[in-house]
Parts: sequence; structure tokens; C-alpha cells
Amino acid sequence: MRKLIEKDKKITIVPSDLKCANKGTIVEVEPRYFTVELEYEPNGIMRHNFCEFYTTTSHGMLYFDSFAESIDGKRIKVASPAKHRFLQRRQYTRIKYIKDLDLRFDSGSHKIITLDISAGGMKLNTEENIDIEKTYTVTLPLSEKQEIECMFTPIRIEKRENGGYTLSGRFEYHTNKDKMTLTQYCAKRSIEIRNK
Repeated sequence: MRKLIEKDKKITIVPSDLKCANKGTIVEVEPRYFTVELEYEPNGIMRHNFCEFYTTTSHGMLYFDSFAESIDGKRIKVASPAKHRFLQRRQYTRIKYIKDLDLRFDSGSHKIITLDISAGGMKLNTEENIDIEKTYTVTLPLSEKQEIECMFTPIRIEKRENGGYTLSGRFEYHTNKDKMTLTQYCAKRSIEIRNK
């Protein structure tokens, strides 16, 4: 595990309260722990309370549970995890996500059916001719109580043989918390689907 957790790598930390998600940089790696310099105050991160950790490696997105052994301002010492899992080789976990949604812009909206999403972007089908030079707003429902709004910029468009279009594009976020929320949602759904 020590070889996978590298100094100067970015890491995302998600405690049980999603609103307290944080991120930081790994500044020291020891056999029994590693130290993270957080970007935000460690609200919601408590000593010996398990959190979820996500970081990228050359093997893909690494996911594990662990806890803070000590907290000193924005610097936390995290116990080296006993187990870990690679979610997939791409930077963000992509999951199947079928929803009827609207792509909104200044003068109206387009009806779309999403096919899959990740924290990086989404793939969708539409019957409408969408201007890929524009940036759109989309609201993604994650549960009955939670949704996030982000900007969607189309990157690729394909005309389907049976009519309509398939688009792929990337997300931009109003806040880092929204990006972390979607990262965690996709990771958890991926694990749930795999364990079915």
C-alpha cells in the first residue's frame, strides 16, 4: 500500500457527513501512516472516525477507508489502510445513469436522456440539434433529497442511424464540494452495482 500512496499526490477525503468533504496533498508517507495537508479546515473529520479516501495512481482511481490518528490544524495523520480497491483505470468512475433531463441555456432548453455520468462529464442522447459551441446548465438528481447543478460543455457529437444524436461532454462546477459529491456518488454506485 505504501507504494500506492505517494508524496505530493492530491487526495479527497469524505467523512460520513458529505457536506464536510475535503481535499489536500499528501506531504509525508511512513509505514504506519501518511500525512495530508488539507485545503480547508477539517470540519466533520474526527480522530478515529472512518472516512472514505480517493486518489489517482498510475493504476487508476484508488479508494479505501481509514481514519485520522491525529489532527493538527489543517494537517492530519491518517492510518495506513489494511485494504484498498481500484475503482477503474480512468480518472473518474463512470456509471450507468438513465434520466430524462433538460439542458438549459439562456433562451430555452433541450430534452435529453442521459446514458452515463462521471465527475468528469456525461454521455447523452437527444432528438434535438444541439449547438456544441454553447455551454449548458444541467441539474443532476442523485437522490430524493440531493441534486447538484453543473455546467455541461459538449465535446463530441455523433448522428445516430435511427435518428437523433449522441453527445459526450465535460462538467464544470460551481463549487469543489459539488465535484466531490458527484465523485463519491459515482464511486458508491459503482461498488453497489458490482456487489449485486
